[in-house]
Amino acid sequence: MLGVLARKSEWKLHRLECQALAGLSKDRQRSLTPSLRLMVRLYLKRRLQNEQVIPTTATDNYNLVEALVDHMSDIDEKQLVLYAQMANLVNLILHLPEINIKEIAQNFSKLACNAHTICDSELRPLGTGLYPVVSIINHSCSPNSFLVFEGRQAVVRAGELIPKGTEVLINYIETAGSTATRQKALNEQYFFTCSCPRCKKVCGLYEDIQESATLEGYRCKDDKCNGLLLRDSDDKGFICQTCGLVRSKEEIKTIASDVKLMVEKASTTLSYGNYLEASAMYRTIEQLQLKLCHPFSINLMRTRESLLKVLMELEDWRGALTYCRLIMPAYKRVYPDIHPLLGLQYYTCGKLEWFLGETDSAIKSLTKAVDVLRITHGTNTSFVSDLLVRLDEARAEAAHKLSLEDG
Repeated sequence: MLGVLARKSEWKLHRLECQALAGLSKDRQRSLTPSLRLMVRLYLKRRLQNEQVIPTTATDNYNLVEALVDHMSDIDEKQLVLYAQMANLVNLILHLPEINIKEIAQNFSKLACNAHTICDSELRPLGTGLYPVVSIINHSCSPNSFLVFEGRQAVVRAGELIPKGTEVLINYIETAGSTATRQKALNEQYFFTCSCPRCKKVCGLYEDIQESATLEGYRCKDDKCNGLLLRDSDDKGFICQTCGLVRSKEEIKTIASDVKLMVEKASTTLSYGNYLEASAMYRTIEQLQLKLCHPFSINLMRTRESLLKVLMELEDWRGALTYCRLIMPAYKRVYPDIHPLLGLQYYTCGKLEWFLGETDSAIKSLTKAVDVLRITHGTNTSFVSDLLVRLDEARAEAAHKLSLEDG
């Protein structure tokens, strides 16, 4: 809950923001991106703080934004032009004499590298925010802490015991992926090459190649074989490292092309809210990926995540539980034991099991969810409190059933 002073400050900022946006046409208002809105708020807040209309704090003042790195020298010309255009639009909205286009463009570059997606307790995106103090925390592909949000407040929680003097580290990107994929994402958005222990340990080694082939590669032609495939020396196909069967590049390319086309169609269908049609499409994609990908493939995992969401929308609870369970082995492989996404998956599984009358299974899943989420989300949050209530109710129901059987 916001304090009285914070609510008053927020109202003053909101009122000024509404006045600034009121001069825009309806079409232009609708076209404002989250980044543009955030930049408008940033400059309006700076003005109010400079005029001492609202207070500055150790964690909320414009000096912290000025200290952030903008990486302008690393950005290509096309992106620089885009930032300049966005800066012009912000200037058009605000009409403030104390700001200049170059500074706004630099701040857009800072946003790209430092802004955070604000999520709810179930990690569903709600908006974008700039938290300069959190931006100081460095990245690791094996972080010892997690960033979560309680309303608008950013909270960093330790995922393990952190010895005194040890650096606090969070993840900037989705860490489910090969070393090459993670490095590419970090280079493209944050302009650095990760040298965390996870990257340094296996980068380029056979173990790393195996992991890439498992998570992002292809499966053996033999349905009974779970071997991973690596390119042959002539680069004409892929050889199973377990049974030696060769799979041609042409066959893989054909199926991969079909999958890509279907994913685009399914995504469009889903965006229109056609859940039944989207469900059929994603099932087709799943079958193609089962022929193409390794069982622990991240692409297959993502397809099943989409199916889980669609089935929940369709209120097909039994089908949703099936996919929740199918996703779990992949999650256990790509995420550490203490990770918010793994904890949330246990929670979803437990809720579905309890609803479908599988009380004993629900207790096991909800207990695992508590073990993870009390660390990542905190024991004093309403989200974890609700989870504990569900677990207690499930245990009470199981005890009642047992007493009836004994009676």
